[in-house]
Amino acid sequence: MSRLLSTTSLLVAVAALSLCAGAALALDRTVTVTNNSSTPMIEFYASNTGTSEWEEDILGVDVLEVGQAFDVTIDDGSGYCKFDFKATFSDGASAVKQGVNVCEISDFSFTD
Repeated sequence: MSRLLSTTSLLVAVAALSLCAGAALALDRTVTVTNNSSTPMIEFYASNTGTSEWEEDILGVDVLEVGQAFDVTIDDGSGYCKFDFKATFSDGASAVKQGVNVCEISDFSFTD
């Protein structure tokens, strides 16, 4: 009887861990990025903190004018929640913010 109880307890524990892992992977990683600087943003990058390379420019050919915002899902399939953000502006300046937890925030602003 105790062997059956131990096996049942183990199965319940494994099922609970699977649900927790699935929930972590299903976290909402949608972030509204706002350009609250004084210059149009011409490039935006987000790369998980486990890499030293920047991913592709998320804006592409678009420009994020002063005061504008856009929604982006920051999910590269790695399961990471922490990402580094980089913005490049039309005047040549750039800004980097490291370790942004996209699983915990829903809004992010670049300012001067």
